Amino acid sequence: MLKKLLIALCTAAALVGPAIGQAVGEENAPKVAAAAVPAATKNGHVMANGVNYYYEIRGTGEPLLLLHGGLGQIEMFGPVLGMLAAERQVISVDLHGHGRSSLGDRPISLTDMGDDMAVILKELGFEQVDAMGYSMGGGVAFRLAVQHPEMIRRLALVSAGFAQDGFFPEMLPMQAQVSAAMADMMKGTPMYESYAAVAPNPEDFPELLDRMGEMMRKPYNFADDVKTLKMPVMLVYGDSDMYRPEHIIEFYKLLGGGLKDAGWMREHMSQNRLAILPNQTHYDIGVAPRLAETVLPFLNNDDPVKSWASHVEGAK
Repeated sequence: MLKKLLIALCTAAALVGPAIGQAVGEENAPKVAAAAVPAATKNGHVMANGVNYYYEIRGTGEPLLLLHGGLGQIEMFGPVLGMLAAERQVISVDLHGHGRSSLGDRPISLTDMGDDMAVILKELGFEQVDAMGYSMGGGVAFRLAVQHPEMIRRLALVSAGFAQDGFFPEMLPMQAQVSAAMADMMKGTPMYESYAAVAPNPEDFPELLDRMGEMMRKPYNFADDVKTLKMPVMLVYGDSDMYRPEHIIEFYKLLGGGLKDAGWMREHMSQNRLAILPNQTHYDIGVAPRLAETVLPFLNNDDPVKSWASHVEGAK
């Protein structure tokens, strides 16, 4: 039962980098060299609609808002954070009730956090950014782009869906079980330990579980909102993700992709992208170096792909 409950919590979370081996089995832990994560050049708190959010800024270049998954915090991206900050100015935020950000009295809501991110960006002096979110952070980045489209230049959504029925059906009853009753069982897990290490009030953990469970039990379907997005969007999933393949494809089709052949001159290419990363699951894609390698060319608008015709012309 404990294993199933922990899986339920991971539907909104990725495991913190140093504890991956414990969480998925040492034999399956990613064998990657740790990427150096530069120290934050600026950090602090911004009050947004009653929630005191913690943020960090590191790196230089075009600004990128980076949002973590549920029951995680800024550090949960592991080497991916360092790889992104090597090319971009990364603005990372601990989401509502997570990490160093306060829980307060408000329900946890993707829609509300989308508005909160707009407040934070404006307070920090950013008029427009790229945004990348993983799992729950993907939902927040999506709502930010829907509700404040003028602020988002490019959007990367990692292992995130547009509707509750996108999950494999066995995940839904597990999500429904998330509550404060699990708090004692969670002690000793990377999710609890990483929270307790930095949270302003670690004793809020049971209440955080209650509010996360309440959020996950609410049905949602943002299909109509997907169709409103005008900025380039990239969807990224693992080939063994918790989202049904049919849902992933439907998401891409709602964005205008996968509707017809691209043409030999790429003349019918959608501006949006879909990436399925091999040998990745929902629980480890957030710390996979290939994630950064996949999203950076899209975010930087630096795709080296050329048409067949251009190769033939260049060979003359």
